[in-house]
Amino acid sequence: MSVSKRKPGVEPDHLILAARDLDSGSGWLEEHFGVVLAAGGKHVRMGTHNRLLGLGENFYLELIAIDPQAPPPDRPRWFCLDQLVLPADRPRLIHWVARSADIQSDAAGSTEPLGEILSMERGDYRWRISVPADGHLPGDGLVPTLIQWEVPFHPTERLSDKGCRLMKLEGFHPQPAYIRAALASLDLGSRLDVHPCADGEPAQLVAYIRTPRGLVELD
Repeated sequence: MSVSKRKPGVEPDHLILAARDLDSGSGWLEEHFGVVLAAGGKHVRMGTHNRLLGLGENFYLELIAIDPQAPPPDRPRWFCLDQLVLPADRPRLIHWVARSADIQSDAAGSTEPLGEILSMERGDYRWRISVPADGHLPGDGLVPTLIQWEVPFHPTERLSDKGCRLMKLEGFHPQPAYIRAALASLDLGSRLDVHPCADGEPAQLVAYIRTPRGLVELD
């Protein structure tokens, strides 16, 4: 992710890693990163739960999974969690989220439809977030979901610094020009390097993270 001048209010906020179950996903990350993830909580409206890892100021990693103890939601879960086929042995990087100061305006200006804007809460956190009605990932995961925090603090302010940092985020897609245009419409064109997929390969998001155990590639 390179840094460039953009209108204020649209910034990368966090990465989304999905796991079959939270404990096994946490175990894999903690072994490969050499750090312990912070406890998150439950998203009652979506039937999911999470754990977190700070990646620097105002940016973090969210490990998310379906909560087996929660009743099924009355709508498709976010981040395509009802449809994704996830590896049994490790979490998968599926998506990223960008922070907006005016989510209604920014979502309306996106050339990729981002879905409806929902109000959410977890503990004392309150936020608004874009979620497609069927739960799919915008741009096959490469076009970010938008979030607008409705509290005067960010999750990273409550996460201890474990020395992990995102060094680069890149994507691969069968229609890279379309994805680049969608990112540009959100003023995020410089924040994700998008490349064409190899023939027959699906879209993919890849993050390179500096950790106490060296550089780790997440996909």
